[in-house]
Parts: sequence; structure tokens; C-alpha cells
Amino acid sequence: MGHGWGGCFSSGDVRVGGPPLEEPDPEVFSFAEPLPPWPPGGGFARGRMCIGGGELELAAATSFQKICTLSPRRRQRRCGSSVTFYRPVGVPEGFSLLGHYCQPNCRPLHGHLLVARACTPPTIASPQPPPPPLCAPRDYTLVWEFRAGGLGGSGNRGNAGNCYGLKDAYFWVPVPPEGYKALGCLVTTEPQKPPLDEVACVRADLTDECEPYGSLLHLQLAQPSSSSDPCAAAFAVRGVRPVHRAMWGKGIGAGTFCCAADGSSPGDQGMACLSNVELDLSAMPTLEQAHAVIQHYGPTLFFHPKEKYLPSSVSWYFKNGAALYRRGGEGGEEVDGEGSNLPGGGCNDGECWIDVPSGERGRAVCRGNIDSAELYAHVKPAMGGACTDVAMWVLCPFNGPARLKLGPVSLPLGKTGRHVGDWEHFTLRVSNLTGELMGVYYSQHSGGHWVDASALEYTAGNKPVAYSSRNGHASYAYPGVYLQGSAALGIGIRNDAARSRLFVDSSAKYRIVAAEYLGEGAVAEPQWLQFMREWGPTTVYKSRKAMEWMVGRLPVRLRCGAEKMLNKMPNELSREEGPTGPKEKNNWEGDERW
Repeated sequence: MGHGWGGCFSSGDVRVGGPPLEEPDPEVFSFAEPLPPWPPGGGFARGRMCIGGGELELAAATSFQKICTLSPRRRQRRCGSSVTFYRPVGVPEGFSLLGHYCQPNCRPLHGHLLVARACTPPTIASPQPPPPPLCAPRDYTLVWEFRAGGLGGSGNRGNAGNCYGLKDAYFWVPVPPEGYKALGCLVTTEPQKPPLDEVACVRADLTDECEPYGSLLHLQLAQPSSSSDPCAAAFAVRGVRPVHRAMWGKGIGAGTFCCAADGSSPGDQGMACLSNVELDLSAMPTLEQAHAVIQHYGPTLFFHPKEKYLPSSVSWYFKNGAALYRRGGEGGEEVDGEGSNLPGGGCNDGECWIDVPSGERGRAVCRGNIDSAELYAHVKPAMGGACTDVAMWVLCPFNGPARLKLGPVSLPLGKTGRHVGDWEHFTLRVSNLTGELMGVYYSQHSGGHWVDASALEYTAGNKPVAYSSRNGHASYAYPGVYLQGSAALGIGIRNDAARSRLFVDSSAKYRIVAAEYLGEGAVAEPQWLQFMREWGPTTVYKSRKAMEWMVGRLPVRLRCGAEKMLNKMPNELSREEGPTGPKEKNNWEGDERW
């Protein structure tokens, strides 16, 4: 799972080796091309944004100085990668740190850590002015300490065999004054507490609930030889994200991290995220700027060289035979290119659905038409208006059959996975402070993951790559074979992704279909977007029985694991409801599932 705003979007490879070695500083990431001069207007990419009715001004720190590195010991190397802790440098004058920054060493250095300063808000007649929005902590709590050449914590040095780094490392949580919240941890290489003016705490009414997510570092801690506790403690470093992250959510992640050796959450430690209390969206891009963002960063979507079921435009899909069917009706009702005669609104009540005609005409529709294909962009606020998400949806008229991988053997599953009307998407996340691409979310079946901009594969300029898996059209950042099941056992549904001459350039072939934050009428939403019913009929499969038959004939050493994985396989192996359109998905207004 990835680290969101200001951190690591994707976990990396595990460092292999013996005792910790001094690792070179990660290369600093830079885009292949300089960012363009964005069209003028509004507050997008101006380097500042205000929250709290103008009481607090935010900026992004993007340059860092290394503090120290920690790595799992040799026998723990599968627990996670080595990470480096940083303090920001070049912070604008008058701005305060909210915490330090951490990222894995498996990718180039690319961080956005928010810093803040108090502003003079508009004059409001009030008998009692509020306390200042920022305040120094009154103390620090030592969470854990690591000693170069041994393990500390509870004053226990351990020995050289328990070494995690070449420098001492001390982890501190600010203790805020009453009515304030801390937003991140600090790291030092000396046992003395950090200066109280090293970091600022934020007034509680300008904060929101936070939660931990992802795993930046997981160290299984050695126990004293005299300890009778069979369960060794673990020190974990995780990202911090807002609990309320939907399109209209007010939470803003500062890019900081949390840490604990007892499993406590940042909320338990009194930490929080920022809140755009009045949801001021003045830093969001104008419509012209949104177009410029897509044209600059729009990914190239590659389909597998053996893909038979390609995308098309919605207009092509309707004009070539996809029709509206109603419960109890006879035959399908022709739909025009914009879907203007589709029923809009309401809910998915099963009263009508879209289907393709039978025979060769229907088979031709299912093969799609990549020349007509375009991506449908939904531009929306993210992270309390500190970021812009551009969710880019693609329609494939048909989802092809699945294939099962059982160790070295791959088996076709007949009709399983086949269904009409396949909507898939990926999402760009762009900083509204800097205009930089933060990362891309790749949607995969019932979930997905973020990949940081520094870890993406790019085509021309600053345009990343997205790979659409064969038949199923899940999106991936890199080519390869991905299993919906257990990679360790080599058992699951195959998702093959590879580059080919079959591609759609979303930076050129796209259409913005929704941007609610711009106000009513700014973007004319097509009628087909309001169709809340299913874009294909319900399909019933017999594959689960067939898979149970195959698993029962596997060698005993494979059978137990295969049976466990079969029980975890998605219900779609037996029955699949017709897929709904983009606006019916819970991530239309909600955050991505990560």
C-alpha cells in the first residue's frame, strides 16, 4: 500500500545484505521536462494556499537534508526496505515545520512536506479573538531510540549484531499545548530533545482526524536474553493520512509520518491532520488549467499485444449496436451517440440495462474500436483542496474470459469473466501548490494502488505509462504477470500486461465530463454519465465447479494451498452483475481504495 500526499506511493524492493552499510543518498527525482507555464487565473500552482478562513497559509517544502537511514537486519530483510529520514531545507521565511519526512531508498527522493505560517485573517468583530493558529510544543515524548552498533529503547544497548544503522536515531512526538495538535514526528541523531521551535503544533479546530496507512519501515526488535516474552516487539513507521478523504472531504495530509513500537496509532499519540475547515477551493485549477494538466501529464494507455477486446468511445459503442433493454420489454431500444434517451438519475433498480445485439454484429461491437477510443476525465478536489485528482475512465465494450494460473500451468476458464460493458480507470494526483504530478492510482478489480511520480515509467516528456491487462483491463504501472490470488503459491487469476502498438494517448484523446467544484454548468455532463443502471446484463458462470474439479486433481502438496486460495477467489467466478457506469462507483465522490 502506498504513501499518499508527501510520501511514498508504492512500497519498494527489500534491501539485501548483512550488517547495515552506509548507503548513498538517493538520487533526487526530477521530471524529464520542466513544468509548463500554466494558463493564468485562480490560485493553482502559485506555491501557497490558505485554510481556516485565511488564518493559516500552507506551502510545500520539496528540498531535503538527510538525517539518518535505518535498515532491517539481514534475517528481517523481507519485512521492508531501508528508509531515510529527512528534514526540509529552504523553507520559506516565516513558515514552520509540522514534522519530518521519510521515504524508502528504493526510489529517487521525491517529497512534498507541508509547512505553515500564521496569517492575519479578515477582521471579524469578536469579544475574544481566537488563540494563534500555530504554537510551539511544550515538550517532546521519546518514542524509541536506536543506537549505532546496538538497539536502544528502555535504555538497552543490545550488541552490534542488532544494528539497524550507522547513526543513532531518536524518534520524538511533540507534546502540544492544550487546544493544539501535533502533525508529525521528529528524528534526531543526538539524545537531547529537539528545540521547541523546531516544529509547530496546530490549533485543534484547524485539524482533522488522521489514521496510519502503508508501511514505510517494519523492524522486528530484539528482546533482552532474559526476557520471557515470546513475542518480540516491532517498531513501525507508517504514513499519516486524513480519515475524511472524499471529494468534499476537508482533511489535508501534511506529508509527515508516525512511528510506534507498541502498535499505537497517530490518533492515540495525539496527532492529527490539517483541515480545510471552510473547504476553500481557490487553489483548484480553472477549466483551462485542468485541460493543460491533462495535456501535460496524460498517460499513454497500452493494451496487451494479444488483446481482442479493445476500447471504444461511448458514441461509437451506441452507434454500432449497443442498446437499452427494459425488464419485460421485447428487443433493445436504440441509443443515440450521447445517450440522450437513456434514463438518468435514480438508482440501480434492475429495471433496465445496456446490452449488445446477438450474432456477428454483437461480436463486432465487443471487439471495440481503438481508433475512436477516448478517456473520460473527472476532475475533482483531493486532500481538502490541496491536490487535484483527475480520474480518467475508459470504456471497453467487452471484458474477455479469465485464465487461472496453478503453479506452472495456466488454464482458460471458459466463459468466466466474460461480460458486456467494462469501465476501468486510473487517476492522476497533482499538487495544487506546485502543479507537480504526485503520483498515479492504478485501479485493479476491487482495489488498486498509488505509484509515486518518481517510480513511474514515462513515455514522451512527463507523460507516464499505464498498462491495461489482457481481457480484464485492470491497470498497472509496469508490464508483467499479476495474480489475483497468491503470488507466493503461484495460484490465482492471471492479469498479463505488456506494451504493444495498441494504445490510447490520454493527453490527446480525452474529454472532461465532470468537474463539480467549478460550479453548475461549467462542464456539460453527457446524459450517458447520468445512467445509473448496468452497462451489461448479469452473467452466470459454472467456473467454480470446474475449478474445484481441477484443484481436486492437483498433487497433494499443491492441493491444500489451492483449496485455500479458491475459497478467497472473488464471487465473480460464479456470477457477475452487470457493471455500472463511472458515476455509480463509490470512488466517484469518495477517495480511491488504497
